[in-house]
Amino acid sequence: QVQLVESGGGEVQAGGSLRLSCAASGNISSIEHMGWHRQAPGKRPESVASIERNGDAKYRDSLKGRFTIYRDNTKKWLYLQMNSLKPEDTAVYICSAVGRLGSVYWGQGTQVTVSS
Repeated sequence: QVQLVESGGGEVQAGGSLRLSCAASGNISSIEHMGWHRQAPGKRPESVASIERNGDAKYRDSLKGRFTIYRDNTKKWLYLQMNSLKPEDTAVYICSAVGRLGSVYWGQGTQVTVSS
């Protein structure tokens, strides 16, 4: 089992930055893949970025250059650095992890609100 807890959300003006954190606990050695997703009000969830065990990262095309996903060396923390934020980035941001056997774990989410 893996537990995920996000933090770092809040309200920021357009053009500002936020760094989201996701604390992983439990059987973190089994995690193969982690990611950030978001869901805006009235919209379907979408993938934001993901990172593999070896550090390879992928991003939603529309977010490349503004968002950066990374993990710390202990692999207990996952981060999402978000720069040049836009009102359309307003959403609940959710951390996920996929274990070696395919189990998927989700955090509870953290709200990001970008005002114009």
